[in-house]
Amino acid sequence: MTSLHKNNQVNQLDAVVIGAGFSGLYMLYRLREAGLTTRVYEAADDVGGVWYWNRYPGAKCDSESIYYNYTFSEELYKEWTWSSRYPAQPEILEYLNFVADKFELRRDIQFNTRIQSAEYDEESNRWFIHTKDGETVTAKYFITGVGCISTANVPNFKGLDSFKGEWYHTGHWPHEKVDFRGKRVGIIGTGSSGVQAIPEIAKEAGHLTVFQRTPQYSVPAKNHLYSKEYIEEAKANFHENKKKVRASLGGLPITPPDKSALDDTPEEREKVFEEAWEKGGPYLLFSYSDLLANEEANETVSSFIRSKIHEIVEDPEIARKLTPTYYYGTKRAILDTNYFETYNRSNVSLIDVKQAPIEEITENGIRTTDSEYELDMIVFATGYDGMTGSLFNMDIRGRDGISLKEKWENGASVQTYLGISTNGFPNMFMITGPESPSVLGNMPVAIEQHVEWIADCIDYLRNHEKETIEAKVEEEVAWSNHCRELADSTLYTKVESWYTGANIPGKAGGFQIYVGGYGPYREKCEKVAAKEYKGFLMQS
Repeated sequence: MTSLHKNNQVNQLDAVVIGAGFSGLYMLYRLREAGLTTRVYEAADDVGGVWYWNRYPGAKCDSESIYYNYTFSEELYKEWTWSSRYPAQPEILEYLNFVADKFELRRDIQFNTRIQSAEYDEESNRWFIHTKDGETVTAKYFITGVGCISTANVPNFKGLDSFKGEWYHTGHWPHEKVDFRGKRVGIIGTGSSGVQAIPEIAKEAGHLTVFQRTPQYSVPAKNHLYSKEYIEEAKANFHENKKKVRASLGGLPITPPDKSALDDTPEEREKVFEEAWEKGGPYLLFSYSDLLANEEANETVSSFIRSKIHEIVEDPEIARKLTPTYYYGTKRAILDTNYFETYNRSNVSLIDVKQAPIEEITENGIRTTDSEYELDMIVFATGYDGMTGSLFNMDIRGRDGISLKEKWENGASVQTYLGISTNGFPNMFMITGPESPSVLGNMPVAIEQHVEWIADCIDYLRNHEKETIEAKVEEEVAWSNHCRELADSTLYTKVESWYTGANIPGKAGGFQIYVGGYGPYREKCEKVAAKEYKGFLMQS
Protein backbone atom coordinates (compact mmCIF):
# COMPACT_ATOMS: atom_id res chain seq x y z
CA MET A 1 0.00 0.00 0.00
CA THR A 2 1.20 3.46 -0.82
CA SER A 3 1.33 6.26 1.74
CA LEU A 4 -1.72 7.72 -0.01
CA HIS A 5 -3.69 4.66 1.04
CA LYS A 6 -2.66 5.06 4.65
CA ASN A 7 -3.46 8.75 4.64
CA ASN A 8 -6.37 9.46 6.97
CA GLN A 9 -7.62 12.08 4.53
CA VAL A 10 -8.76 9.33 2.15
CA ASN A 11 -12.56 9.31 2.34
CA GLN A 12 -13.65 6.30 4.40
CA LEU A 13 -17.05 4.74 3.71
CA ASP A 14 -18.86 1.62 4.80
CA ALA A 15 -19.77 0.65 1.22
CA VAL A 16 -19.06 1.63 -2.35
CA VAL A 17 -21.47 0.59 -5.09
CA ILE A 18 -20.62 0.79 -8.81
CA GLY A 19 -23.44 1.78 -11.16
CA ALA A 20 -26.71 3.71 -10.75
CA GLY A 21 -29.09 1.51 -12.73
CA PHE A 22 -31.71 -0.85 -11.28
CA SER A 23 -29.04 -2.61 -9.17
CA GLY A 24 -27.18 0.39 -7.77
CA LEU A 25 -30.28 2.40 -6.87
CA TYR A 26 -31.87 -0.37 -4.82
CA MET A 27 -28.55 -1.37 -3.23
CA LEU A 28 -28.02 2.23 -2.13
CA TYR A 29 -31.54 2.37 -0.70
CA ARG A 30 -31.06 -0.85 1.31
CA LEU A 31 -27.62 0.02 2.67
CA ARG A 32 -28.67 3.53 3.61
CA GLU A 33 -31.75 2.16 5.42
CA ALA A 34 -29.39 -0.10 7.36
CA GLY A 35 -27.36 2.94 8.44
CA LEU A 36 -24.25 2.36 6.30
CA THR A 37 -22.39 5.32 4.81
CA THR A 38 -22.61 4.48 1.12
CA ARG A 39 -21.58 6.10 -2.13
CA VAL A 40 -22.56 5.05 -5.62
CA TYR A 41 -20.25 5.85 -8.54
CA GLU A 42 -21.82 6.29 -11.96
CA ALA A 43 -20.09 7.05 -15.27
CA ALA A 44 -23.16 8.82 -16.74
CA ASP A 45 -24.41 12.22 -15.63
CA ASP A 46 -27.64 10.78 -14.23
CA VAL A 47 -29.32 7.57 -13.10
CA GLY A 48 -30.61 4.82 -15.39
CA GLY A 49 -27.74 2.45 -16.18
CA VAL A 50 -28.31 0.78 -19.56
CA TRP A 51 -31.55 2.74 -19.93
CA TYR A 52 -29.55 5.97 -19.75
CA TRP A 53 -27.28 4.92 -22.64
CA ASN A 54 -29.60 2.88 -24.87
CA ARG A 55 -31.60 5.65 -26.54
CA TYR A 56 -31.61 4.19 -30.05
CA PRO A 57 -34.86 4.28 -32.11
CA GLY A 58 -37.22 1.50 -31.02
CA ALA A 59 -35.39 0.73 -27.75
CA LYS A 60 -37.89 -1.13 -25.60
CA CYS A 61 -38.01 -3.54 -22.72
CA ASP A 62 -38.82 -7.17 -23.54
CA SER A 63 -40.40 -7.97 -20.18
CA GLU A 64 -43.95 -6.79 -19.55
CA SER A 65 -43.80 -3.46 -17.75
CA ILE A 66 -46.05 -4.37 -14.81
CA TYR A 67 -43.36 -6.91 -13.83
CA TYR A 68 -40.36 -4.86 -15.01
CA ASN A 69 -40.09 -2.77 -11.88
CA TYR A 70 -39.22 -2.86 -8.21
CA THR A 71 -41.51 -4.72 -5.83
CA PHE A 72 -39.72 -3.85 -2.55
CA SER A 73 -42.14 -0.99 -1.94
CA GLU A 74 -45.89 -1.41 -2.42
CA GLU A 75 -46.26 2.36 -2.15
CA LEU A 76 -43.81 2.87 -5.04
CA TYR A 77 -45.57 0.20 -7.12
CA LYS A 78 -48.93 1.88 -6.65
CA GLU A 79 -47.69 5.42 -7.28
CA TRP A 80 -46.25 4.62 -10.72
CA THR A 81 -48.39 3.78 -13.77
CA TRP A 82 -47.01 2.22 -16.96
CA SER A 83 -48.54 3.28 -20.26
CA SER A 84 -48.12 0.08 -22.26
CA ARG A 85 -47.23 -3.61 -22.19
CA TYR A 86 -43.65 -3.08 -23.41
CA PRO A 87 -42.46 0.38 -22.43
CA ALA A 88 -40.00 2.31 -24.56
CA GLN A 89 -36.66 3.54 -23.19
CA PRO A 90 -37.79 7.10 -22.29
CA GLU A 91 -40.53 5.74 -20.02
CA ILE A 92 -38.21 3.29 -18.23
CA LEU A 93 -35.67 6.07 -17.69
CA GLU A 94 -38.46 8.29 -16.37
CA TYR A 95 -39.40 5.50 -13.92
CA LEU A 96 -35.84 5.19 -12.60
CA ASN A 97 -35.68 8.98 -12.18
CA PHE A 98 -38.98 8.79 -10.30
CA VAL A 99 -37.48 6.18 -7.95
CA ALA A 100 -34.30 8.26 -7.42
CA ASP A 101 -36.44 11.31 -6.59
CA LYS A 102 -38.87 9.48 -4.31
CA PHE A 103 -36.10 8.04 -2.11
CA GLU A 104 -33.73 11.02 -2.50
CA LEU A 105 -30.98 8.75 -3.79
CA ARG A 106 -29.00 11.27 -5.86
CA ARG A 107 -27.36 12.87 -2.82
CA ASP A 108 -25.27 9.69 -2.37
CA ILE A 109 -24.43 9.20 -6.05
CA GLN A 110 -21.33 10.65 -7.66
CA PHE A 111 -22.05 11.08 -11.38
CA ASN A 112 -19.64 11.51 -14.31
CA THR A 113 -17.18 9.25 -12.51
CA ARG A 114 -15.64 6.10 -13.90
CA ILE A 115 -13.91 3.63 -11.61
CA GLN A 116 -10.47 2.72 -12.86
CA SER A 117 -9.43 0.19 -10.24
CA ALA A 118 -10.21 -1.31 -6.86
CA GLU A 119 -7.79 -3.22 -4.65
CA TYR A 120 -8.18 -5.07 -1.40
CA ASP A 121 -5.81 -4.19 1.45
CA GLU A 122 -5.30 -7.18 3.76
CA GLU A 123 -3.80 -5.12 6.56
CA SER A 124 -6.90 -2.93 7.01
CA ASN A 125 -9.47 -5.37 5.51
CA ARG A 126 -10.70 -2.56 3.30
CA TRP A 127 -11.11 -1.87 -0.38
CA PHE A 128 -9.32 1.09 -1.97
CA ILE A 129 -11.25 2.36 -4.96
CA HIS A 130 -9.66 4.71 -7.51
CA THR A 131 -11.56 6.86 -10.01
CA LYS A 132 -10.24 7.83 -13.44
CA ASP A 133 -10.05 11.43 -12.13
CA GLY A 134 -7.51 10.43 -9.49
CA GLU A 135 -9.80 10.33 -6.45
CA THR A 136 -9.35 7.48 -3.95
CA VAL A 137 -11.93 6.28 -1.42
CA THR A 138 -11.86 3.33 0.89
CA ALA A 139 -14.75 1.07 1.86
CA LYS A 140 -15.34 -2.05 3.90
CA TYR A 141 -17.74 -3.47 1.29
CA PHE A 142 -17.25 -3.23 -2.47
CA ILE A 143 -20.38 -3.99 -4.51
CA THR A 144 -20.62 -4.09 -8.31
CA GLY A 145 -23.92 -3.24 -9.97
CA VAL A 146 -22.43 -2.82 -13.43
CA GLY A 147 -24.94 -4.93 -15.38
CA CYS A 148 -24.45 -8.01 -17.53
CA ILE A 149 -24.82 -6.25 -20.88
CA SER A 150 -23.62 -2.70 -20.44
CA THR A 151 -20.18 -2.59 -22.11
CA ALA A 152 -20.75 -1.74 -25.78
CA ASN A 153 -18.90 -3.81 -28.37
CA VAL A 154 -17.72 -1.66 -31.29
CA PRO A 155 -16.01 -4.10 -33.65
CA ASN A 156 -12.52 -3.16 -34.66
CA PHE A 157 -13.27 -2.66 -38.35
CA LYS A 158 -10.40 -1.59 -40.53
CA GLY A 159 -10.88 1.98 -41.77
CA LEU A 160 -13.57 3.14 -39.34
CA ASP A 161 -11.62 6.35 -38.70
CA SER A 162 -11.66 7.19 -42.40
CA PHE A 163 -15.47 7.15 -42.71
CA LYS A 164 -16.68 10.64 -43.69
CA GLY A 165 -20.28 10.17 -42.53
CA GLU A 166 -21.77 9.82 -39.05
CA TRP A 167 -21.64 6.60 -37.05
CA TYR A 168 -23.36 5.50 -33.84
CA HIS A 169 -23.52 2.48 -31.53
CA THR A 170 -26.97 1.52 -30.21
CA GLY A 171 -25.51 1.27 -26.69
CA HIS A 172 -24.11 4.85 -26.75
CA TRP A 173 -26.80 6.82 -28.53
CA PRO A 174 -26.81 10.64 -28.58
CA HIS A 175 -29.32 12.44 -26.37
CA GLU A 176 -30.58 14.53 -29.27
CA LYS A 177 -32.59 12.94 -32.09
CA VAL A 178 -30.55 11.47 -34.95
CA ASP A 179 -32.03 12.55 -38.28
CA PHE A 180 -32.17 9.71 -40.81
CA ARG A 181 -34.46 11.49 -43.28
CA GLY A 182 -33.40 10.85 -46.84
CA LYS A 183 -30.04 9.37 -45.75
CA ARG A 184 -28.36 6.19 -46.95
CA VAL A 185 -28.03 4.27 -43.71
CA GLY A 186 -26.18 1.02 -43.04
CA ILE A 187 -26.85 -0.99 -39.89
CA ILE A 188 -24.54 -3.80 -38.78
CA GLY A 189 -26.09 -6.43 -36.54
CA THR A 190 -29.48 -8.10 -36.18
CA GLY A 191 -29.56 -9.02 -32.49
CA SER A 192 -32.15 -7.56 -30.16
CA SER A 193 -31.15 -3.90 -30.58
CA GLY A 194 -30.88 -4.28 -34.37
CA VAL A 195 -34.29 -5.95 -34.58
CA GLN A 196 -35.81 -3.07 -32.58
CA ALA A 197 -34.01 -0.29 -34.46
CA ILE A 198 -34.36 -1.53 -38.07
CA PRO A 199 -38.16 -0.97 -38.47
CA GLU A 200 -37.90 2.51 -36.95
CA ILE A 201 -34.92 3.64 -39.04
CA ALA A 202 -36.50 2.22 -42.20
CA LYS A 203 -39.51 4.52 -41.76
CA GLU A 204 -37.24 7.58 -42.08
CA ALA A 205 -34.17 6.62 -44.09
CA GLY A 206 -33.86 7.23 -47.80
CA HIS A 207 -32.43 3.72 -47.99
CA LEU A 208 -31.51 1.26 -45.23
CA THR A 209 -28.97 -1.49 -45.86
CA VAL A 210 -28.93 -4.22 -43.21
CA PHE A 211 -25.66 -6.15 -42.79
CA GLN A 212 -26.61 -9.48 -41.22
CA ARG A 213 -24.24 -12.19 -40.03
CA THR A 214 -26.71 -14.51 -38.30
CA PRO A 215 -30.45 -14.46 -39.00
CA GLN A 216 -32.58 -14.36 -35.83
CA TYR A 217 -35.78 -15.87 -34.60
CA SER A 218 -38.09 -13.10 -33.50
CA VAL A 219 -41.64 -13.16 -32.17
CA PRO A 220 -44.13 -10.28 -32.31
CA ALA A 221 -44.27 -8.28 -29.07
CA LYS A 222 -47.92 -7.35 -29.72
CA ASN A 223 -47.39 -4.19 -27.73
CA HIS A 224 -50.49 -2.23 -26.73
CA LEU A 225 -51.57 0.52 -24.36
CA TYR A 226 -52.84 -0.63 -20.98
CA SER A 227 -56.44 0.01 -20.01
CA LYS A 228 -57.22 1.77 -16.73
CA GLU A 229 -58.94 -1.42 -15.51
CA TYR A 230 -55.90 -3.60 -16.25
CA ILE A 231 -53.58 -1.28 -14.30
CA GLU A 232 -56.02 -1.14 -11.37
CA GLU A 233 -56.16 -4.94 -11.30
CA ALA A 234 -52.33 -5.24 -11.39
CA LYS A 235 -52.04 -2.80 -8.48
CA ALA A 236 -54.74 -4.61 -6.51
CA ASN A 237 -52.88 -7.93 -7.02
CA PHE A 238 -49.48 -6.52 -5.98
CA HIS A 239 -48.72 -9.14 -3.30
CA GLU A 240 -49.91 -12.10 -5.36
CA ASN A 241 -47.94 -10.98 -8.45
CA LYS A 242 -44.82 -10.33 -6.38
CA LYS A 243 -45.02 -13.84 -4.93
CA LYS A 244 -45.54 -15.39 -8.38
CA VAL A 245 -42.66 -13.62 -10.14
CA ARG A 246 -40.25 -14.37 -7.29
CA ALA A 247 -41.07 -18.10 -7.42
CA SER A 248 -41.11 -18.30 -11.23
CA LEU A 249 -38.42 -19.62 -13.56
CA GLY A 250 -37.87 -16.37 -15.46
CA GLY A 251 -39.25 -13.59 -13.27
CA LEU A 252 -42.60 -13.54 -15.09
CA PRO A 253 -45.77 -15.29 -13.90
CA ILE A 254 -45.66 -17.87 -16.70
CA THR A 255 -45.26 -21.57 -15.99
CA PRO A 256 -44.71 -23.95 -18.92
CA PRO A 257 -47.11 -26.92 -18.88
CA ASP A 258 -45.52 -30.14 -17.66
CA LYS A 259 -45.68 -31.53 -21.15
CA SER A 260 -43.31 -32.30 -24.02
CA ALA A 261 -43.89 -30.73 -27.42
CA LEU A 262 -43.67 -34.30 -28.75
CA ASP A 263 -46.70 -35.44 -26.71
CA ASP A 264 -49.04 -33.48 -28.95
CA THR A 265 -50.01 -34.25 -32.54
CA PRO A 266 -48.66 -31.81 -35.17
CA GLU A 267 -52.17 -30.26 -35.39
CA GLU A 268 -52.43 -29.79 -31.62
CA ARG A 269 -48.94 -28.27 -31.49
CA GLU A 270 -49.70 -25.89 -34.33
CA LYS A 271 -52.74 -24.66 -32.40
CA VAL A 272 -50.65 -24.12 -29.21
CA PHE A 273 -47.92 -22.27 -31.12
CA GLU A 274 -50.43 -20.16 -33.05
CA GLU A 275 -52.13 -19.05 -29.83
CA ALA A 276 -48.75 -18.14 -28.27
CA TRP A 277 -47.75 -16.22 -31.43
CA GLU A 278 -51.00 -14.24 -31.29
CA LYS A 279 -50.51 -13.47 -27.59
CA GLY A 280 -47.05 -12.13 -28.40
CA GLY A 281 -44.17 -11.82 -25.96
CA PRO A 282 -42.38 -14.76 -24.38
CA TYR A 283 -45.28 -17.25 -24.44
CA LEU A 284 -43.95 -19.29 -27.37
CA LEU A 285 -40.81 -20.21 -25.45
CA PHE A 286 -42.94 -21.36 -22.49
CA SER A 287 -45.49 -23.32 -24.54
CA TYR A 288 -43.93 -26.70 -23.67
CA SER A 289 -41.54 -27.87 -20.94
CA ASP A 290 -38.76 -29.30 -23.12
CA LEU A 291 -38.16 -26.74 -25.88
CA LEU A 292 -34.73 -25.83 -24.49
CA ALA A 293 -33.71 -29.37 -23.57
CA ASN A 294 -34.75 -31.62 -26.45
CA GLU A 295 -33.52 -31.09 -30.02
CA GLU A 296 -36.56 -32.71 -31.60
CA ALA A 297 -38.96 -30.67 -29.45
CA ASN A 298 -37.04 -27.49 -30.25
CA GLU A 299 -37.27 -28.20 -33.97
CA THR A 300 -41.09 -28.09 -33.73
CA VAL A 301 -41.10 -24.48 -32.48
CA SER A 302 -38.12 -23.45 -34.64
CA SER A 303 -39.81 -24.67 -37.83
CA PHE A 304 -43.04 -22.91 -36.76
CA ILE A 305 -41.23 -19.55 -36.59
CA ARG A 306 -39.37 -20.25 -39.83
CA SER A 307 -42.71 -20.84 -41.58
CA LYS A 308 -43.98 -17.51 -40.19
CA ILE A 309 -40.94 -15.70 -41.66
CA HIS A 310 -41.72 -17.18 -45.09
CA GLU A 311 -45.38 -16.16 -44.75
CA ILE A 312 -44.52 -12.57 -43.84
CA VAL A 313 -41.56 -11.82 -46.15
CA GLU A 314 -42.72 -11.47 -49.77
CA ASP A 315 -39.39 -12.06 -51.56
CA PRO A 316 -38.50 -15.80 -51.22
CA GLU A 317 -34.76 -15.09 -51.50
CA ILE A 318 -34.83 -12.48 -48.70
CA ALA A 319 -37.00 -14.84 -46.61
CA ARG A 320 -34.36 -17.56 -47.11
CA LYS A 321 -31.58 -15.19 -45.94
CA LEU A 322 -33.67 -14.27 -42.87
CA THR A 323 -34.29 -17.89 -41.89
CA PRO A 324 -32.30 -19.04 -38.84
CA THR A 325 -31.06 -22.61 -38.41
CA TYR A 326 -29.92 -22.71 -34.76
CA TYR A 327 -32.11 -23.87 -31.85
CA TYR A 328 -34.78 -21.29 -30.99
CA GLY A 329 -34.31 -19.72 -27.54
CA THR A 330 -30.62 -20.58 -27.18
CA LYS A 331 -29.66 -17.06 -28.21
CA ARG A 332 -31.58 -14.25 -26.54
CA ALA A 333 -35.28 -14.64 -27.41
CA ILE A 334 -36.17 -11.48 -29.34
CA LEU A 335 -39.48 -9.64 -29.48
CA ASP A 336 -40.23 -7.24 -32.33
CA THR A 337 -42.72 -4.85 -33.87
CA ASN A 338 -42.93 -5.35 -37.65
CA TYR A 339 -39.34 -6.60 -38.00
CA PHE A 340 -39.85 -9.13 -40.80
CA GLU A 341 -42.49 -6.90 -42.45
CA THR A 342 -39.81 -4.20 -42.82
CA TYR A 343 -38.02 -6.31 -45.48
CA ASN A 344 -41.06 -5.87 -47.77
CA ARG A 345 -40.25 -2.16 -48.03
CA SER A 346 -38.64 -0.95 -51.26
CA ASN A 347 -36.10 1.17 -49.32
CA VAL A 348 -34.60 -1.77 -47.38
CA SER A 349 -31.85 -4.15 -48.57
CA LEU A 350 -30.41 -7.19 -46.77
CA ILE A 351 -26.74 -8.15 -47.13
CA ASP A 352 -25.53 -11.54 -45.90
CA VAL A 353 -22.07 -10.86 -44.43
CA LYS A 354 -21.51 -14.51 -43.59
CA GLN A 355 -21.45 -15.14 -47.33
CA ALA A 356 -19.55 -11.91 -48.15
CA PRO A 357 -17.84 -10.62 -44.97
CA ILE A 358 -17.16 -6.94 -44.32
CA GLU A 359 -13.55 -6.22 -45.34
CA GLU A 360 -13.33 -2.60 -44.29
CA ILE A 361 -15.11 0.65 -43.73
CA THR A 362 -14.12 3.13 -46.40
CA GLU A 363 -14.48 6.90 -46.40
CA ASN A 364 -17.74 6.48 -48.36
CA GLY A 365 -19.30 3.43 -46.72
CA ILE A 366 -18.81 -0.31 -46.21
CA ARG A 367 -16.90 -2.71 -48.45
CA THR A 368 -17.59 -6.43 -48.31
CA THR A 369 -15.62 -9.10 -50.19
CA ASP A 370 -17.92 -8.68 -53.20
CA SER A 371 -19.23 -5.09 -53.21
CA GLU A 372 -19.01 -1.57 -51.84
CA TYR A 373 -22.05 0.19 -50.33
CA GLU A 374 -22.10 3.97 -50.28
CA LEU A 375 -23.53 5.28 -46.99
CA ASP A 376 -24.12 8.56 -45.19
CA MET A 377 -24.51 6.90 -41.78
CA ILE A 378 -23.52 3.66 -40.09
CA VAL A 379 -25.28 2.21 -37.03
CA PHE A 380 -23.49 -0.48 -35.04
CA ALA A 381 -26.04 -2.79 -33.42
CA THR A 382 -23.20 -5.10 -32.47
CA GLY A 383 -24.17 -5.72 -28.87
CA TYR A 384 -22.08 -5.95 -25.74
CA ASP A 385 -19.18 -7.67 -24.09
CA GLY A 386 -21.57 -9.63 -21.89
CA MET A 387 -21.34 -11.12 -18.41
CA THR A 388 -17.69 -10.26 -17.61
CA GLY A 389 -17.01 -7.23 -19.84
CA SER A 390 -18.07 -4.54 -17.37
CA LEU A 391 -16.24 -6.22 -14.47
CA PHE A 392 -13.03 -6.47 -16.49
CA ASN A 393 -13.32 -2.79 -17.45
CA MET A 394 -12.13 -2.06 -13.92
CA ASP A 395 -8.83 -3.42 -12.63
CA ILE A 396 -10.19 -5.28 -9.58
CA ARG A 397 -7.49 -6.86 -7.40
CA GLY A 398 -8.09 -9.06 -4.39
CA ARG A 399 -5.69 -10.79 -2.04
CA ASP A 400 -1.98 -10.83 -3.02
CA GLY A 401 -2.71 -8.31 -5.81
CA ILE A 402 -4.32 -10.99 -8.03
CA SER A 403 -6.69 -9.37 -10.53
CA LEU A 404 -10.16 -10.73 -11.22
CA LYS A 405 -9.20 -10.96 -14.89
CA GLU A 406 -6.19 -13.14 -14.04
CA LYS A 407 -8.17 -15.30 -11.64
CA TRP A 408 -10.86 -15.93 -14.23
CA GLU A 409 -8.31 -16.31 -17.06
CA ASN A 410 -9.81 -13.44 -19.05
CA GLY A 411 -13.26 -15.02 -18.86
CA ALA A 412 -12.24 -18.54 -19.84
CA SER A 413 -12.47 -19.92 -16.32
CA VAL A 414 -15.04 -17.96 -14.32
CA GLN A 415 -15.58 -19.30 -10.82
CA THR A 416 -18.02 -17.84 -8.32
CA TYR A 417 -20.17 -19.01 -5.48
CA LEU A 418 -23.85 -18.33 -6.32
CA GLY A 419 -22.70 -15.68 -8.81
CA ILE A 420 -22.38 -13.28 -5.85
CA SER A 421 -18.88 -13.84 -4.44
CA THR A 422 -15.52 -15.21 -5.55
CA ASN A 423 -12.68 -16.55 -3.41
CA GLY A 424 -9.73 -14.20 -2.87
CA PHE A 425 -11.93 -11.09 -3.02
CA PRO A 426 -13.23 -10.60 0.54
CA ASN A 427 -16.26 -8.35 1.12
CA MET A 428 -16.79 -7.97 -2.62
CA PHE A 429 -20.31 -8.71 -3.83
CA MET A 430 -21.51 -8.88 -7.44
CA ILE A 431 -25.15 -8.07 -8.20
CA THR A 432 -26.28 -10.51 -10.94
CA GLY A 433 -22.69 -11.67 -11.48
CA PRO A 434 -21.64 -14.54 -13.77
CA GLU A 435 -23.12 -17.92 -12.73
CA SER A 436 -26.31 -16.39 -11.35
CA PRO A 437 -29.59 -16.63 -13.37
CA SER A 438 -29.36 -12.92 -14.36
CA VAL A 439 -30.09 -12.44 -18.08
CA LEU A 440 -32.25 -15.55 -18.52
CA GLY A 441 -35.31 -13.69 -17.36
CA ASN A 442 -36.83 -10.46 -16.12
CA MET A 443 -33.83 -8.65 -14.64
CA PRO A 444 -35.41 -6.48 -11.87
CA VAL A 445 -36.62 -9.67 -10.14
CA ALA A 446 -33.08 -11.12 -10.19
CA ILE A 447 -31.62 -7.79 -9.06
CA GLU A 448 -33.98 -7.41 -6.09
CA GLN A 449 -33.17 -10.92 -4.91
CA HIS A 450 -29.42 -10.27 -5.01
CA VAL A 451 -29.63 -6.83 -3.39
CA GLU A 452 -31.75 -8.20 -0.54
CA TRP A 453 -29.44 -11.19 -0.03
CA ILE A 454 -26.34 -8.95 0.04
CA ALA A 455 -27.96 -6.43 2.41
CA ASP A 456 -29.04 -9.24 4.77
CA CYS A 457 -25.56 -10.76 4.61
CA ILE A 458 -23.93 -7.44 5.57
CA ASP A 459 -26.43 -7.13 8.45
CA TYR A 460 -25.39 -10.59 9.63
CA LEU A 461 -21.68 -9.71 9.46
CA ARG A 462 -22.18 -6.56 11.48
CA ASN A 463 -24.42 -8.19 14.08
CA HIS A 464 -21.98 -11.08 14.54
CA GLU A 465 -18.87 -8.86 14.49
CA LYS A 466 -17.45 -10.57 11.42
CA GLU A 467 -14.78 -8.57 9.66
CA THR A 468 -14.76 -10.28 6.25
CA ILE A 469 -16.64 -12.80 4.12
CA GLU A 470 -15.65 -14.61 0.94
CA ALA A 471 -16.52 -17.81 -0.91
CA LYS A 472 -14.67 -20.99 0.04
CA VAL A 473 -12.61 -22.41 -2.83
CA GLU A 474 -14.27 -25.84 -2.75
CA GLU A 475 -17.76 -24.30 -2.74
CA GLU A 476 -17.13 -22.09 -5.75
CA VAL A 477 -15.60 -25.03 -7.66
CA ALA A 478 -18.69 -27.09 -6.84
CA TRP A 479 -21.05 -24.24 -7.81
CA SER A 480 -19.26 -23.63 -11.12
CA ASN A 481 -19.39 -27.35 -11.92
CA HIS A 482 -23.09 -27.45 -11.02
CA CYS A 483 -23.77 -24.46 -13.32
CA ARG A 484 -21.90 -26.13 -16.17
CA GLU A 485 -23.64 -29.48 -15.71
CA LEU A 486 -27.05 -27.80 -15.72
CA ALA A 487 -26.19 -25.78 -18.84
CA ASP A 488 -24.86 -28.88 -20.60
CA SER A 489 -28.19 -30.62 -20.04
CA THR A 490 -29.81 -27.95 -22.23
CA LEU A 491 -29.36 -26.76 -25.82
CA TYR A 492 -27.79 -23.43 -24.67
CA THR A 493 -24.24 -24.76 -24.83
CA LYS A 494 -24.71 -26.16 -28.34
CA VAL A 495 -24.96 -22.69 -29.88
CA GLU A 496 -22.50 -19.78 -30.01
CA SER A 497 -24.00 -16.56 -28.66
CA TRP A 498 -23.14 -13.48 -26.61
CA TYR A 499 -24.06 -15.64 -23.62
CA THR A 500 -20.84 -17.56 -24.34
CA GLY A 501 -18.80 -14.52 -25.43
CA ALA A 502 -18.77 -15.68 -29.07
CA ASN A 503 -19.53 -12.12 -30.29
CA ILE A 504 -16.20 -10.79 -28.97
CA PRO A 505 -13.15 -11.76 -31.08
CA GLY A 506 -10.64 -13.71 -28.98
CA LYS A 507 -12.91 -13.92 -25.93
CA ALA A 508 -12.69 -17.41 -24.51
CA GLY A 509 -15.88 -18.14 -22.68
CA GLY A 510 -18.26 -20.78 -21.51
CA PHE A 511 -21.91 -20.56 -20.64
CA GLN A 512 -21.70 -18.53 -17.41
CA ILE A 513 -25.33 -18.40 -16.39
CA TYR A 514 -27.27 -20.53 -13.91
CA VAL A 515 -30.10 -22.09 -15.97
CA GLY A 516 -32.09 -23.63 -13.11
CA GLY A 517 -34.48 -20.66 -12.92
CA TYR A 518 -35.03 -17.70 -10.61
CA GLY A 519 -37.30 -19.47 -8.09
CA PRO A 520 -35.09 -22.54 -7.49
CA TYR A 521 -32.00 -20.29 -7.34
CA ARG A 522 -33.67 -18.05 -4.74
CA GLU A 523 -34.34 -21.14 -2.60
CA LYS A 524 -30.68 -22.19 -2.80
CA CYS A 525 -29.51 -18.72 -1.74
CA GLU A 526 -32.00 -18.65 1.14
CA LYS A 527 -30.78 -22.04 2.39
CA VAL A 528 -27.17 -20.81 2.37
CA ALA A 529 -28.16 -17.75 4.42
CA ALA A 530 -30.32 -19.81 6.82
CA LYS A 531 -27.31 -22.04 7.54
CA GLU A 532 -25.33 -18.96 8.62
CA TYR A 533 -23.78 -18.47 5.17
CA LYS A 534 -22.66 -22.06 4.65
CA GLY A 535 -19.92 -22.23 2.04
CA PHE A 536 -18.48 -18.84 2.99
CA LEU A 537 -15.35 -18.16 4.96
CA MET A 538 -15.75 -15.49 7.66
CA GLN A 539 -13.14 -13.80 9.82
CA SER A 540 -13.88 -12.17 13.14
